[in-house]
Amino acid sequence: MTLRYIALVIAGLGVLTCKTWAMVDVNMEDRVDVSLKGQAEISCIYNLEEQAKMIVWFTKLPGRDQSRRRIYYYDDQKEIIEEGSEYAGRISVTHSYDPQNARGSALLIINNVQLSDQKDFICSIHDVSADMGEGHTRLQIFNSPSLPVIEGVPKGISVTEEEPSKVAHCKVDNGYPRPNITWYKDRFPLQQSDGEVRIAEFETIKANGLFTIESDLYIRVQRTDEHALFYCEVKYFVPGALKMTESKEINITVHYPTTEVTVYVNPPDRLIKEGDTVEIRCEGNGNPQPVFSFTHKGEDLSSNNEMLLLENVKRSDSGTYVCQSFDFELGFDAEITQDVNITVHYLDQVVVIPEEAVLKQGEDLSLTCNALSSLPTLTAWYKDGTQLVKGHVLELHNASFDTAGSYICGVTVPSLDLEKQKPVRVSVQGKPRITEEIAVGPLNKADRSVNLTCYAEGYPFPTIAWNISDQRTGEPIPPPEAVSLKTDTGIFSIISVKAMSELTAKCTASNELGTEEVSRNIAAFARVKTTTTQATSTKVARVRSTSTQATSTKGPGLTLPPKQPRTGGGSGVIIAVIIICLLLIAILGSVLYFLYKKGKLPCGRSGKQDFTKEKASKDDIVMEMKSGKSEEAVLLQGVNGDKKSPTD
Repeated sequence: MTLRYIALVIAGLGVLTCKTWAMVDVNMEDRVDVSLKGQAEISCIYNLEEQAKMIVWFTKLPGRDQSRRRIYYYDDQKEIIEEGSEYAGRISVTHSYDPQNARGSALLIINNVQLSDQKDFICSIHDVSADMGEGHTRLQIFNSPSLPVIEGVPKGISVTEEEPSKVAHCKVDNGYPRPNITWYKDRFPLQQSDGEVRIAEFETIKANGLFTIESDLYIRVQRTDEHALFYCEVKYFVPGALKMTESKEINITVHYPTTEVTVYVNPPDRLIKEGDTVEIRCEGNGNPQPVFSFTHKGEDLSSNNEMLLLENVKRSDSGTYVCQSFDFELGFDAEITQDVNITVHYLDQVVVIPEEAVLKQGEDLSLTCNALSSLPTLTAWYKDGTQLVKGHVLELHNASFDTAGSYICGVTVPSLDLEKQKPVRVSVQGKPRITEEIAVGPLNKADRSVNLTCYAEGYPFPTIAWNISDQRTGEPIPPPEAVSLKTDTGIFSIISVKAMSELTAKCTASNELGTEEVSRNIAAFARVKTTTTQATSTKVARVRSTSTQATSTKGPGLTLPPKQPRTGGGSGVIIAVIIICLLLIAILGSVLYFLYKKGKLPCGRSGKQDFTKEKASKDDIVMEMKSGKSEEAVLLQGVNGDKKSPTD
């Protein structure tokens, strides 16, 4: 009983002592958070009937046995900031007192906060009665770390590894307090797992007290991980909050063996023909790709590992191509093969029977054409660009010169857009036939010459000879050099003639079966232009035909000058002008005769002038076509004093 009483007395004295010691009520925050190199404000609030007599600030490191260090002293006579302390020049204290509420405050301000400032700050308040009260605050320092840096393993990671393999490394620097790293795969956090996931962290405290945290991620890789995204997340504290920062996402290279091989042919959807370039490509479903080899008909082929290039393929390149893979992940014993079959289509050269034919007039001929192909073909016969018949056989009946020429057999493969042709020449025997009589080409004004042309058909091919003679003297004139052109069915010849007088031009075509000839006359006559003062005449050379043979179609494949049409337009105009002039002369003569009869003209008979007779000169030779005497020529002769025709 006595011991129990003594204990109660001692406890009561202790409580009374504490109340006496803590008569001054001091209030402070438990903790103040501040960023490194920032400004910290620690407030100390007390309740007294009058302003505090003395205020003292102390610092104390965490732990029970740490001693206090005074950094600030204030009373009604002086204010002291401890010289030589780490806070000299960095702290200041402001005081305030509210008599109405009997409340005062002392605010400690710390500038350029350092990590060494993370400690307890004690505020001690004394009143005039020497009573005192204390409060303390823990100052917590924070520094946001750098952004996390992630690096993947540069080499590939095999799925055949039995233990977890390192796949990535994450690092964050200069954090305080210590930041934490968490790993993620496709937005799912990864945690330590026996045999599947292992995380190794390394902590480094730098000389300035900041933390560097590094973390390595080890996983047992699966094939599906080649498309997974890995990243690390860093969580760290800031004043009053918890923040989080993520690194960039990375892929890892996963190695896994090939279990299947696929063969591709390029071009994939088009038929292959001779001359094409073909690519055969092998692709395995593993990573990395295995080593490939190609064989065709049991022979090894040279390839660029996964691709075999066949250039200018031939039909002999058709067949089965085998692709064989060797996978280092499984060893050389793990061989996988796959094959593909290709067909090289072709169209052989066209064969025509007979390749060349010579017929007699009236004979028949059957031409056959064909070409071997791996695909269906179409055959057609052509002449002069016109399709004659579809099919392999061309029948020619009752041969004539029109039958002769070059025929073409064309064989096409519609599905390949492939075509080949073979020409065959058909000749029809016969003596020459001049199908284009001597025709006059354009006048050459520079030398006043004219071009004469002649075309003759026949087989054997005829030769053409020219003969020119003077109509007045009968003397032969050496013909100019002829220009000859050979066509499919005949010979085309042209000469240039300068006619200073009336000439006869003869074209003679001949071969061993006969001869044919045509001729034309080149005649000169006067053309007169009549005026009231003088008459100017020009000699015109005309070509008169002495052949009665009609002009026929020109030779195939050759464009000949067209014959000049004979029209009366130019002659009619000249005749009309001459008639008007004659009427005017007649009227003028009548008027003069009337005046003479009336005696109005004093002159005698010898003084009369003949206005109806004009002189004609002969010059200015030109060339024209003429097959007979025209009305214009007759009128011209009358004007020049020649005999007029009854119709005039």
